[in-house]
Amino acid sequence: MAEAIAADVGAAVDMTAQQLAESVGVGRASVVRTAQTLGYDGYPQAQGGHGARASIRDAPVADAAGAVGIVRAAMERFGRALPHVAAAMTEEHLEPFLAALDTAPRVLVAANGLSAPLGYDLALRLSSIGRPTEYVPDTLGQRILAAQMDPDSVLLAVSGSGANRASLDVVDAAVEAGARVLAITSFSRSALVERATTTLVVPPVSESFQDELLLTSRAALTLVVEALVEAMASRRGSRAQDARAAALVVLSRSLGE
Repeated sequence: MAEAIAADVGAAVDMTAQQLAESVGVGRASVVRTAQTLGYDGYPQAQGGHGARASIRDAPVADAAGAVGIVRAAMERFGRALPHVAAAMTEEHLEPFLAALDTAPRVLVAANGLSAPLGYDLALRLSSIGRPTEYVPDTLGQRILAAQMDPDSVLLAVSGSGANRASLDVVDAAVEAGARVLAITSFSRSALVERATTTLVVPPVSESFQDELLLTSRAALTLVVEALVEAMASRRGSRAQDARAAALVVLSRSLGE
């Protein structure tokens, strides 16, 4: 197992423990034991450690174009990747997702780490179109609220990697309470997807789990989340229009002279 990882660190990091085990011809437990023998708590921690070192080694070096050139090149790469980002989304996946989100009597957002700002933004945007949505930044608070959910409620989990331990703990609490779990993530094979009732996969711009760990970008997820809210607003029709009108009144009154 160790030889297989060392032979192609990049490929190993992008695999799940089960995929790596199957590629070598051993059981999943062997992958976990190997990771622990190498000094990690488990395979996800080994992915992070090896992925970070590989990404640092392969990281681009600033060239003669200077800072402006680097910024423009990054923006161009993102622009070229946009069709790929949207390719994984189909009506078959999106419609049940929106329907569950629209009809649930209660929606709680689970988002931590670098996805936390996105979770907060999503909760505010949904609330502004008349879909009241809860979000608390404290991870323990998220777990407490999730444990109190009922089968008609929805937990909306946002995690780029789909492997954030804090978010998975919130998801587990919601699942134990019987709630439905909607997931927005960047990788179709992850612990979050395994737990979710319905999943929207937003592929990362780089398609690399290594970059997700070290050079993490939430730009693609942010773009999809904003578009998702617009799709929800269209679905809710006059209800969303009335809610936005009320929000506009509040915003206008908050502006100074």
